[in-house]
Amino acid sequence: MKLSKEKLQSDKLSCLDNTEKAEESETASSGGKRKVVKESSESPDSPEFSRWLMKSEPDSRFENGIDVKFGIEDLKALPDQTGCWDGVRNYQARNFMRQMKEGQSAFFYHSNCKEPGIAGIMKIVKEAYVDHTQFDRKDVHYDAGSKPDNPKWSMVDVQYQRMLKRYLPLSELKKYHLQQRAKGGPLKDMALFTRARLSVQPLTTEEFDFVLSLEDKEPL
Repeated sequence: MKLSKEKLQSDKLSCLDNTEKAEESETASSGGKRKVVKESSESPDSPEFSRWLMKSEPDSRFENGIDVKFGIEDLKALPDQTGCWDGVRNYQARNFMRQMKEGQSAFFYHSNCKEPGIAGIMKIVKEAYVDHTQFDRKDVHYDAGSKPDNPKWSMVDVQYQRMLKRYLPLSELKKYHLQQRAKGGPLKDMALFTRARLSVQPLTTEEFDFVLSLEDKEPL
């Protein structure tokens, strides 16, 4: 989780071992991995996606005395560079995680920081399972309304793949979005701008590939 480095590694390992036991506009509300805004559920007929963008906060921010910081460097520092994406408390974001399949790619997006943007790429290595933090009274994401026999919240496991060749700031992505909204292009309907509050967002293959291509280009 997001305390000391030792606590971070310990909690993440615990998170990975608890399967059997358990089986965020850029404001504080965007929350990334720690998003808590609740919204209505996605339609069961929502389209399937194979690429994702997942937000988390790289800078320290304390909730109830606990630092919820978790940037891409924190993921990279974990054993096997793997951790669970816990703490999502938004129904749409949760439902998107439940669509994720092992082996799919996701952008690691730094949110609620001085310069929000895409820092790197991670891979889904375990499909959705019960998020045990919802039952932990000491966790900042404890949900008293969620019961072990009918849990509300899920998480997935992700593994660090690599940093992008250059950081892709939100400001640059927005320029492309505005250009393509007017003239057409892969980013014209990108969820980062049409569903900005969501901490877990779907990407089309075209959106993912276009964004990835930007790492080899000069900043716009």
